[in-house]
This record gives sequence, C-alpha cells and structure tokens, in this order.
Amino acid sequence: MYNPESIIYMNIQLILNIAQIVVAVLLVFAILLQARGTGLGAAFGGEGNIFRTKRGVEKILFYATIVLGILFVGIALAGLIV
Repeated sequence: MYNPESIIYMNIQLILNIAQIVVAVLLVFAILLQARGTGLGAAFGGEGNIFRTKRGVEKILFYATIVLGILFVGIALAGLIV
C-alpha cells in the first residue's frame, strides 16, 4: 500500500545520512589541515610551547572546525529524533 508519509520519512533519513557523511569528511579535513607544533616536532627544533595568535586562513580554519563539529553533533541528534 502506498503511504506518502513513509516516503517522506525515508527521504529525510537519506538526506540526514548524506549530510552527516559530508560534514564528517569536511571535519576530518579541517582537523588534519591544522598544523600543530607539539609532539616530536618540538624535540627536533619545532615551535615548542610558544604562544601565538591565529591569523588569516588559520583563524578561519579554526572557526570552521568548530562550526563543522557543532553541525555534526546537530545532524546526529536530528537523526536520532527523526
């Protein structure tokens, strides 16, 4: 039997699943693009523990990572509700 409500529900679930995969991939890339000067790099002449401010692209990437993380959690919660 044709039930239009079940088709709408399936479409919403599909859209949420695709959106979560896309946001997850973007979040992984955003995290990997952030350069860190800690760990073994500091032992071999890396940055060490120097405080510096984020500027330009680094600052945009930092805020984009936060936004993507919030979006990921929001989409995951929306998937539980729907």
